[in-house]
Amino acid sequence: MRRALLVFVPFGVLLAVVGFGGGWALGRRPIATPTPSATPTLRPTATATDTATAADTFTPSPTPTATGTPTPAFTATNTSTPTLVRSPSRTPSPTATPEIRGRVMEQANCRYGPGAAYLYEWGMYAGNRVTVLGRNHDGSWVYVDPWNYVGECWVRTSLLKILSGDVMDVHEFYGILPFSELYKPPRAVSAERVGDEVTVIWSAVWMTEDDYRGYLIEAWLCVEGEIKFTPVSIDGTVIILHDEAGCQQPSSARLYTAEKHGYTEWRLIHWPPNPGPAPTFTPEP
Repeated sequence: MRRALLVFVPFGVLLAVVGFGGGWALGRRPIATPTPSATPTLRPTATATDTATAADTFTPSPTPTATGTPTPAFTATNTSTPTLVRSPSRTPSPTATPEIRGRVMEQANCRYGPGAAYLYEWGMYAGNRVTVLGRNHDGSWVYVDPWNYVGECWVRTSLLKILSGDVMDVHEFYGILPFSELYKPPRAVSAERVGDEVTVIWSAVWMTEDDYRGYLIEAWLCVEGEIKFTPVSIDGTVIILHDEAGCQQPSSARLYTAEKHGYTEWRLIHWPPNPGPAPTFTPEP
């Protein structure tokens, strides 16, 4: 029977043998490893610097776009604008009418039109000042700007003391009446003539008692060979107007419904012509 031979190796020798074997094994392993580890050193070399220099060289290229060449072109356009500012100077200053001022001598009604037929707009009292802006054809009514009222209206000239100028120096003027849509214009308007008398008839327009102000006729009638503007207020639906023959221009008239807020659209009155006196024939002897 064989006995096992046991050899006792000192512990220091064993460590030396194992260290030599391990060192030999570890010594063979890093042969290829150092080569890839050197590869990361290639990353920052030319790639980062090339992109940075390319970006740096590209950034200055927008500088030409920032040049101020378009700006002078725009300012050049602005230099033409002052010519538009000069356009108001084209208004002929010599045509401006002289300022005519007046003072109210007694209580007066300032109305929407040149005549007592028009609705009341504003009340004026003795001592109130006005600036005269226009007049009717003969200057009996003037269109004024009262100093105590925001707006303009018509007042009878005889109720004013003119402090400077002459009312006939201002232009003849007729404004627009205040418009109302609350009621309808007159209907079925007709006119018939008998000699110099013209009878105008129309259908009544219903209005509340509070709003009712009757009707207004603005007529251009022939009086003594001249067409005269004649406004008339009517509390009814029939009126007779005097219209003579002998004027070069034809007579005419229009009709409104009047209520306290203003006037409706007007209706034209088909005016019958005036043939004048019939010719007389003398019999032959």
